[in-house]
Amino acid sequence: MEKARTAQGGGPPKPSVEEIDGLLDRLAVAPGCNLIEALQGVQARLGYLPREALSAISRRARIPLSRICGVVTFYAQFYTEPRGRHTIRCCRGTACHVKGAQRVIATLERELGISEGETTPDMLFYLETVACLGTCFLAPAMMIDDQYYGVLTPQKIERILRSYRTEAR
Repeated sequence: MEKARTAQGGGPPKPSVEEIDGLLDRLAVAPGCNLIEALQGVQARLGYLPREALSAISRRARIPLSRICGVVTFYAQFYTEPRGRHTIRCCRGTACHVKGAQRVIATLERELGISEGETTPDMLFYLETVACLGTCFLAPAMMIDDQYYGVLTPQKIERILRSYRTEAR
């Protein structure tokens, strides 16, 4: 399964068995439940799908853990490790590459203090690169959650990150 890394270790505490059981009660996880909806509900509450939650879903829904893990690893929407509150997707497609995607990625890594595939120690940002955002006219571009940002410069990136940090306080 995927391993999102946090810079310098850390991350949120693992949910307790009681917390997981209560959550599965509220989501009505039982035999015949919609597995995708159950996984989405758990991830929406916990921010990721810890192994303990997957095992509990398996027991309650009577679905083999191997099948659940297959679903979780098949769909990109599911995470098995904690990620930052905001996901930054930096485009490295052709148009962005030509217009400075490497400079954008380097600026993000420097400003966040992490590399691609890592989460900031404060759990605010997770950084990943993608093959294409489909916004070539904005090159170089990135997304934070569902918001697009384009024609990026190092100064613009610094301002954008600062606004997210200010909002988080």
